[in-house]
Amino acid sequence: MKLGIAALQWMIFMIAAAIVAPIAIADLYQLSAVETAGFMQRTIFVLGVAGLLQGLLGHRLPIHEGPAGLWWSVFTIYAGFIGVLYTSNIAALQALSGGLLVSGVFFIILAASGFIGVLAKLFTPTVTFVYLMLLVLQLSGSFIKGMFGISADHPTMDPWMALLSAIVIIATFTFGRSKAMWVRQYSVIFSLILGWGLFLVAGKAPSVSSAHTWFDVPKLFAFGAPTFDSGVITTAIFITLLLITNLVASVRLMEGIVAKDEPSDPKRYRRGGLISGVNQLFGGGFSAIGSVPISGAAGFVTQTGQKSIKPFLIGCVLVIGITLFPPIMNVMSALPAPVGYAVTFVIFTNMVIMALKELKKITVGEENAYLVIGISLMVGVGVMFLSPSATQGLPAAVIAVLNNGLIVGSIFAIILEQFFLFREKEPKRG
Repeated sequence: MKLGIAALQWMIFMIAAAIVAPIAIADLYQLSAVETAGFMQRTIFVLGVAGLLQGLLGHRLPIHEGPAGLWWSVFTIYAGFIGVLYTSNIAALQALSGGLLVSGVFFIILAASGFIGVLAKLFTPTVTFVYLMLLVLQLSGSFIKGMFGISADHPTMDPWMALLSAIVIIATFTFGRSKAMWVRQYSVIFSLILGWGLFLVAGKAPSVSSAHTWFDVPKLFAFGAPTFDSGVITTAIFITLLLITNLVASVRLMEGIVAKDEPSDPKRYRRGGLISGVNQLFGGGFSAIGSVPISGAAGFVTQTGQKSIKPFLIGCVLVIGITLFPPIMNVMSALPAPVGYAVTFVIFTNMVIMALKELKKITVGEENAYLVIGISLMVGVGVMFLSPSATQGLPAAVIAVLNNGLIVGSIFAIILEQFFLFREKEPKRG
């Protein structure tokens, strides 16, 4: 019974965190209602499979997979190329499917070569602190807008949604700190159900759309055969290098929670990289959004205290299962977005706590470490304020990076820290 509830909690959390991206991208590409439903089904199906493969064969940690923010950026950029580089929206999506396939192959090559293990060593407490703080800062704006009911279609704040979201936040904090262990363990599912109920009573919950069939298997190459061009291949290779950063950070964080008393397993990164490559291939094959292990899983595990991988694996199986049944999928899709944002807001406050704990681990070269942190945070947050129009005309891969302060700041932190370490070793060589 407890295992089942914990698995259901993982399932709802994974789906709630994954719904926004495919809907937003489908809108950008002006897909029909049927095409949008299929795109969402395939994306969530791939995410479920990706999490299951990682849990069984890859890093073997309870880290769910979500739509990669970098791929989301690339999809957004390529939507602007319709009518310029590509004759139609479908042609652009075919090119992106090809890009995901290229990314998968490159991911596997890098993992097999041991590159990911080398990168993992660069994630010191200083770099991890910068990564976590930038992650929270980058997402905080989306959380607030989502809880206030602000969107492209509704640019003004909805006071009722803001009030209900505040209630959900308070409830999530309360459940997560309850003296009763069973309440803490299932705090996320209690909060999601409570929030959904409040929004239903207030008439703010979206209606459940009707399904055209009871059973549907995700289709391979739904938009047609993938295409390959130099632009998308270059972009895919560059994005893969940056996705490895997300993978390493997510694995390192979760290792510190579920296996903190055990030595880090170097093979974990290689296995995780190989499976991440396979998952990118799945994304391209099923015409979905590329996936990546989500660092927020560490906050989820901290909030619920559920460190066992069993409920996570069952949750992944449930996610895969319900994508085969459109009526159930449609019900899950009707979860009010502000509820998901409110619960995730609480989960990400745990990420700030983790970041501060990483800061305490810095004992050597503190002055240089704080300088690295200061510069990296300034650069990363500054990039977040860049207008998308400021990068127009640049290659797609460069635009995707410059639209992502998390990646820019983290790369700065790695480079600066290695520079200072090199300078400290230099006199000893002389």
